[in-house]
Formats: sequence, structure tokens, C-alpha cells
Amino acid sequence: MKRRGFLERMSRLLAVLGLTEAEWLTLGDRYYQALAQPSPRKLALLIGINKYPHSPALGGCLTDVELQRELLIHRFGFATSDILTLTEEQASREFIEAAFFDHLGKQAKAGDVVVFHFSGYGSRVKLATLPETVQNALIPFDEKNIQNRRVVNYLLEETLLLLLRSLPSDKVTAVLDTSYYAPTTSQPSSWRIRTRPELPVAKLAVEELEFLQQLKTQNSAANNAIVLKATSDENQQAGELLFSGFSAGLFTYALTQYLWEATPATTIQFLLSHVSSSISKLGIQQQPGLWSEQKNPQTALIVDHLPLESTSAEGVVTDVDEDGKTVQLWLAGLPPQVLEYYGVNSRLTLATGEQLILKSRTGLTAKAQLSPEPTTTPQVGQLAQEAVRVLPRNINLTVALDTELERIERVDATSAFAAITRIANIAAEQPANYVFGKLQQTPSRYGLFSVSGELILNTAGEVGEAVKVAVQRLKPQFSTLLAAKLWRLTENEGSSRLSVKGSLEIINNISTRVVMQRETWRSRSGETATNKAFTTQGKGIPTVPVGSRMQYRVENLSDRSIYLMLIGLNNTRSAISFYPWQISPEEVSDTKPYLQEIVIAPGQTLRIPQNDASIGWMLPTRPLFCEHQLILSTSPFSETLEALRTAKYPTADQQPISPLVNPLEVAQALLQDLHNASQAKVEMNGTATDSYILDVNNWASLNFSFQVV
Repeated sequence: MKRRGFLERMSRLLAVLGLTEAEWLTLGDRYYQALAQPSPRKLALLIGINKYPHSPALGGCLTDVELQRELLIHRFGFATSDILTLTEEQASREFIEAAFFDHLGKQAKAGDVVVFHFSGYGSRVKLATLPETVQNALIPFDEKNIQNRRVVNYLLEETLLLLLRSLPSDKVTAVLDTSYYAPTTSQPSSWRIRTRPELPVAKLAVEELEFLQQLKTQNSAANNAIVLKATSDENQQAGELLFSGFSAGLFTYALTQYLWEATPATTIQFLLSHVSSSISKLGIQQQPGLWSEQKNPQTALIVDHLPLESTSAEGVVTDVDEDGKTVQLWLAGLPPQVLEYYGVNSRLTLATGEQLILKSRTGLTAKAQLSPEPTTTPQVGQLAQEAVRVLPRNINLTVALDTELERIERVDATSAFAAITRIANIAAEQPANYVFGKLQQTPSRYGLFSVSGELILNTAGEVGEAVKVAVQRLKPQFSTLLAAKLWRLTENEGSSRLSVKGSLEIINNISTRVVMQRETWRSRSGETATNKAFTTQGKGIPTVPVGSRMQYRVENLSDRSIYLMLIGLNNTRSAISFYPWQISPEEVSDTKPYLQEIVIAPGQTLRIPQNDASIGWMLPTRPLFCEHQLILSTSPFSETLEALRTAKYPTADQQPISPLVNPLEVAQALLQDLHNASQAKVEMNGTATDSYILDVNNWASLNFSFQVV
């Protein structure tokens, strides 16, 4: 943009915002002072809008900006002066475009790293000159034209892509946590959609169309910009949830959390696989996607676009008290399902060797005390790695009541849930795991829904069913879903000190194909790591054909023997487990097998169900989502095997991978076994009575989530 055009846009914007030129210069002082810095540079423009003047307020967009900013500074080495944030009224269309040119366009050079982030509403809008054409657009703060409410000041996605591709750098990454398709049905109250429907009479501002045409006529060389999008499908919705004390975009939170723990050898494909898995574990079907014009961008390494400059971590020191003994932590590196229950006395370590003992937490911010007393004062920016995870023993499933329920229905549901409080509670202020409500097509039927409104398979009741009967009928499903919630709390791929690697493979008589791999960061060897997750082009979740024959290959890369347990949810959302049945050759065929620990010696590899490549296990024929948790420990799973033995399984069901009839008891036994393996519990006896204490030196838990198609 020419200087005159920029000043004209800025003058109009300042008049709308009521800002003086001096106030604007103060706002932009961070990046104006950075103009003289040498290349290569790292530049970021982060935009978040919660409170729109003509749309319902969002809750997590400002958190998204904070999540990105802390990540870029502490994990990727961005200077604070090179990160410009535009929030709320600062994020008008003209302001965004002007800041793009002045902060990114004027400064970025070949070899520089550039990041653009947007969190807010998206929509589809008609073009004034082509009324039949509808395009995706980002909604800035000044969404409506003041003089003509039928004219909207949106920023077209096409415009943004042209702006990104016009930058001279070949390391341009954009993150768009928004969506464009507005659903026609009502959404659960706990689920905010970042899509806003547009009126049929609304037309895009002529100035934006002229700006788009101006960009199209420019002859600037296009770079290989990549755009990470919150949805892989045009008809999906991007959403935000209330987490433990804060709201955030699902995509931004999952993305930044993973990048805190990622390694340079991680590919974009592998990144999207992890992000999709993290979102799906929250019960949401939203799948992130990738846009790029470069050839096969999913196989590119993260380091190609965002060079990592620090070691992986779960947190970072953001403030130090005057006495030097207490610090404030930013804990955005913990998996979202773990953060909610990350208890007091959990421990993290600094690179200098000091241990941090968690004393309190509010949202993503925690207070921690140093132990032993430090010889040197901790510094802001020091990374913190998880050492001991403390989880409460009294964890329940939290279920919200749909706002569409009548008052008498809510009263009856509350009474029914009171009878099963040890399994499921009605969510009050805390985030909900599921929603109890009525089917829209048949309001006289009750069922259990995800927080984004999808009916959980096999939970719908009969027409005319009473509310109390429906809640009691769902009790087995509550137990299974609570069990899954518990074993998900063991996930620690990023923080485990055990060096292990797991691969999910499709096997046949000719060859074996790796579908996805998971491994602890301690097992990786820098750039030589081979992280894999085979996905459909543009999507994140790994896919497996219906009826495939599968097996796991588990490698023990540590110097200790490890014990193995596999548990999960199959296509029908019922629990399954790997049973290590053993039968002695001299036993008769009708003798019931017994269970035996699965042990992998140091440096050895084990294939399960068994080493014969022609065996494996067959996936069901229904195309749905599958989730498995591979849990490894330095101590035996004695309690878990005992819980498996107590179940009454018919001889006909004695297969290596079989249904789990007592999933909650098995999940609780798993946590107890990991607690028993912990070396830290001896010195934390006061905490052990009402908590599980898990030492990262003694366990690794890897999640395998995939779509059967």
C-alpha cells in the first residue's frame, strides 16, 4: 500500500476509534522501534475479538492471543517488540490491513519468520458487484457500516491469502481460529460457535472489493505461505469452550499446547494429527485443516516455518516474587484434560535443577514454591518441565442440563443425578463433559450429547420415557465415559522420562503400513526422528479403512523393563481392552486362560496382539471414530489385572482385544498401579491419601485416535 493510502485509512480509523495520533504511536511503539533490527527477524500480528458491537460476545479470542503470544516468545524466540496484538476495537478492518502492511509488509524480508493469527467470527458474504457470489470472510470489530447497516466491513479470506502470499519471506504461517458456515439448528449453551450468519441483503463494502482487485493486479512473487485452519471442511464450525477457569478456542488451545512439547522433527501432518486427537478427546468432531499451494505441505517440518529455539516444556516462569522463593507459571503446555485436575503439590523442574511445587492455580496461571531453597534467583522466561502429576481421586463425569429442558424436567433430572453422584454430577460452574437433553427430531426422547451437540451413539431412549428413567438408563454409559476420562488423564507423551515408541500398523500378507506413531520426546533423536500420521489430504485425523487388520508395535528404547496395558473406546463408544490371555500347551482346550503381565525388556520390540504378521485384530465394519490409550509402566499392572480377572467373561469372548465390562473399575485400578509405581509418593505421604501421585520417570501414556472410513 502506498504511504498516502495508508495515512488516509489510518486517519479514518482514528476518527472512528476516537484515538489521537499520539495514542496510536504509543500503541505501535513496540514495532516502530524494531525497524532497525537486523535480519533474520521473527514478526507476528495477532488479532482477537470477543466483544462485537452487533453480535453476541465470544469468550476465548483474547485468551487465544495470549496463548499464541506466550508460545512465540518462550518457545520460538520471538522478541516482544516484534509481536503486535490488535484486540477488540483496535481490530477494525482498516486497522488490520494497515497493521499488516506497516508491521509485516514493510519489515519482512527473505528468510524472516512471519506469523499471522485471527480469532473471532467468520461468515459468508455476498459481493456487491457479483450478488450471486458468496465468499468466506473474517469479521473485524467494525462489522457494520455505520451509515448503511446493509454494508459489511468484512475482510475476505481471499484478500488475506493474497496479503500473506505477497510477503517476501518463505516462512509465513497463518492460524485462523474461525469458521464460515452457520448452523440452522440451535447450539448447546456451553458451546460457542465462531460463525455468524449474514443477512441475505448484506453486501460487502466496495472499498474492500477495490482493495482485493488492487492486490490481484500486483505482480509480486508468491511465497509458500501455509494456513492452519480451525476446520478442514467448509461446513464445519469452529468453537470455543469453557475450560478450567478460562475460555479458549479449541483449535488455538490444542495447537499451542502441542507446540510447547513438540520437537523440530515434527511434521505439519503429525502436528495436525495431535491437534485433532486433542479436540476429539473433548467430545468435539471439529477437525483442523491445512491450506497451502506448495507441493505436499503436510510433510514439511515445523522447523521449516517456525524454528524452535528452546527445549520442550509444560510451562514457563512469567513472574518472580521479591523473596525469590515463589514464582508465577504459565501452564499452557499441559494437555487440556489434565490441566483441569492438575492438583496442588504437583511438581515441575527448571533447567537449573530447582523443583517447583504447585501451590495454587487460576486458569492457565499458577503459583509455585521453589524447593530446595534456590541459590540463585529464578528468571522470567525459564522453562518448566513436568516432574510429578498429582490428581484427585474423587473425579466424576460432569453433565450439563440442556437449556431446552422444561423446569419440571430439570427438577427430575437433578433428582436422578443426585442418586449417582459418585459417577456423574450436574455441571454447575465447572466445564461440562456432556449434555443431557432431548432429541430435536423427537422432543419426547432423551439422550446424551457432546458439548457441541452431537448425539452419543446408543444413548437415545424410547418415546415418552420419563426423565428419571432416562438418567438411570444412561448409568452404564456414564461409567464408561468416566473411565475414558480417567485414563485420558494419564497422557504424558510430552513429559514422560521413559524412552518408548508405539506404532499403529495395518497388516496383510504382503506388507505392513504404519498408520501413526507416538513416542515420548525423550526417545527422539533431533532431526532424525520419523514422526508419522497418515491422513487424508488437508485433514488432521489419521484414517483407517473399514475392516482393516491392525497391530501395535511397541519399542522399549529405555534401559529398564516396562509393562504394557492397552485400553480404549471402539467404534460404538464402548470400552475395550487388550487381554494378555495365556494358555499352557499341556492344558486342555476348554480350560479358562489366565492373565499374565506383558513385559518388554530394554531395547526390545513387541507386537500385539502377537508377533505373527498375519494375525492382528480386525476393526469393526462401522465407520466411526476409535481411541486407544497405550500405557507403559516400570512396575507391574497388578491392580489392573486383578480388576480384569474379576469380570465374568464367557470363554467365547476370550480374544486378545475384547469388550471391557467393568471399565470404571479397570480405569481406577490403572491409576492406582501408576500411583504405586511412583518414586515420589514416599516423600509426599500427606498428599497420597486423597490423590494419585504419578512420577514421569515411571510411566508413559500414548494416545492413538483415528477415523475408520
